[in-house]
Amino acid sequence: MQLIQILALVFAIFAMFKIILKAKNSEINIEPAIFWIFVWMLVVLIAVFPQTMSYLATFTGVKRGVDSIIYLAIMTLFYLQYRLYIKMENIEREITLIVREIAILEKEKKEKEK
Repeated sequence: MQLIQILALVFAIFAMFKIILKAKNSEINIEPAIFWIFVWMLVVLIAVFPQTMSYLATFTGVKRGVDSIIYLAIMTLFYLQYRLYIKMENIEREITLIVREIAILEKEKKEKEK
């Protein structure tokens, strides 16, 4: 086993351990925890069995296994970025509604004090 495989294996196990702890302490929801456990299990699989990248390359139609991993990683990152963008838009909309409601309540309170 090469050094990079050992490092990937140790890092993936550490990451899974942290995710499980955060899920147990209710610091993260179960759905993202399952997603990230799955991702890190794939890293473990590739670290232990690097030939799986060749099968993935053949399946996806690219020449090298590393290329298929990079393409999949880029697509995944774009998807996650899109989800974050949508969540930010929703949060901004909610904040706007809350601020409007607070402003209306403060105005009503000032009018009652007069």
